[in-house]
Amino acid sequence: MILSMTGFAAVAAELPGLSLAVELRSVNHRYLDLSVRLPDELRTLEPALRERLSRELRRGKVECRVGLNRAVASASLAVEHARVEQLAAAADAVRRILPGVPPLTTADVLRWPGVLAEPSLPPEVLAARVLELVDSGLADLGAARAREGAKLREILVACCDGIQAQVARVMPRVPAIHAAYVEKLGARLREAGLDPGEDRLKQELGLFAAKIDVAEEVARLATHVAEVRRVLTQGGSAGKRLDFLAQELHREANTLGSKSVDSELSQVALELKVLIEQMREQVQNIE
Repeated sequence: MILSMTGFAAVAAELPGLSLAVELRSVNHRYLDLSVRLPDELRTLEPALRERLSRELRRGKVECRVGLNRAVASASLAVEHARVEQLAAAADAVRRILPGVPPLTTADVLRWPGVLAEPSLPPEVLAARVLELVDSGLADLGAARAREGAKLREILVACCDGIQAQVARVMPRVPAIHAAYVEKLGARLREAGLDPGEDRLKQELGLFAAKIDVAEEVARLATHVAEVRRVLTQGGSAGKRLDFLAQELHREANTLGSKSVDSELSQVALELKVLIEQMREQVQNIE
C-alpha cells in the first residue's frame, strides 16, 4: 500500500465533567517532524504520544493537538466552602491595606479557581482515555493517508504508462536513426572531398557514432520504469526510493535529449521530461 503524507483526522469524546478533542494534521516533509500541543495538565503524556506517532508514521510534518475543556453541569454545581472562606479572608486582608478596593461580587467569587467543585477523573484514567483517543485519531489519519496514497499511485502508474509508451515509440528506431546519421556525416565528408573510409576519418566517425548512440539511455529508462512499478506494487515507505528513481529517469531523459540527432527523438525526450516532472511532483507527497 502506498501512503500519502497528507491527511487530517479529528476525534472527540465526552467524559464526566470534561470533553476531549484530538486533531491530527499531516503534510509532506523530507523526514518525520512531530509537533505535539497539549494543555498543561496533560504535558506528562507528550513522550507517550510521540512514541505512538513515531511508531505509526515514517515521514511527514505531523501536528498533534489535544484539547481539554471542563464543563460543569448546572444540576451538579457545588460550592467549596473552605475555599470561599479562604478567599473572603484574603479579600479582608487586602481591604485593610487598601481600603478603597471594591468588594468581591458573587460572580467574582464563583469565577475563582477551586470555588466550584468540579467532577474529575483520576489522572491515570484521564491519561488512558487521551491515549485511546489519539490511537483512534491515528487510525483515521492512516485511512485518510491510504486513500490519498491510492490516488497518487494511480497518477504514478499513468506516468509510467506514458513513459513506457514513449520508450516503445523510439526504441525500434534507434539503430536506424544512428545508421542514418552516420551515413549523413559520411555524405558530407565526401562532398568536402574527403574519404570516409580513410582510417583516421573512419575512427573519428566511429567515436562520434558512439557519442550519439542512445540505446543505453533508452534501455535504462525502461529498467527504471519497471523498478517504479515494482516499488508501487510492493508499497510500504516508498517515497525516498521513488524520489531517487524519478531523479534517475530525469537524468536519462536529459541525456537522451542532448544526444538527439533526430526530430522525433527530440520530441520523445521532451515528452519524457514532462511525464517525469509530473511524477517527481507527486512523489514528494508519498511517505
